[in-house]
Amino acid sequence: MTHRLLALGLLLGCTVGAVPAAARDYGQQGAVWPVIEPDLLRQIHARLQHLEATGETARLNEELKRRTIARVNRPEPVAGVSLAADTRVLRFDPTITVERDIADDKGRTIIAAGTRVNPLDTVPLRAPLVFLDGDDPAQLAWASRRFGPTAAKLILVRGAPLELMKARQRRFYFDQGGTLVKHFGIRAVPATVEQQGRILIVKELPIKPQERTPS
Repeated sequence: MTHRLLALGLLLGCTVGAVPAAARDYGQQGAVWPVIEPDLLRQIHARLQHLEATGETARLNEELKRRTIARVNRPEPVAGVSLAADTRVLRFDPTITVERDIADDKGRTIIAAGTRVNPLDTVPLRAPLVFLDGDDPAQLAWASRRFGPTAAKLILVRGAPLELMKARQRRFYFDQGGTLVKHFGIRAVPATVEQQGRILIVKELPIKPQERTPS
């Protein structure tokens, strides 16, 4: 009985202490419009159907194909690389410091963090790297005379590598995005990168007037 009286007292206390919320009608403020949201997928599908029907899809695909082929045949030139006017020589040390332990497939540490590693100790540079402007016949002739048909890797910073490969019957590479010239600090071409012991020697070499006769 005591428990029932206590519960009833608590209920009455809550009821008396409660403040009723006041509700007001503020009326309509301006025009009210129904929410009409178009189906996005239907819009996209209708747009694609329109492009297909008008031949626009085929035209866009053909344009993409043409631009892709053009970019492959003649990649974007590497920005900031000029014609070498003076000889410039750099010593490039490829040594790196390992930031964390390197383990084998069994979890055994093979190179500890903090170890200094020179990639040339295990993977030597087997052929000189020669950086060229492929649109400059004098640079191509200079590289051909100096390094022969197969003694170097010819890397273009400008030009059409596939066209040159077909014309000269040798492999040409292209420094896409200037990754290599930035890595080696090359600012002008022709330039070479050659191994000397445990370092790489980077040279920017101007072509002498008598050497600028294309071959």
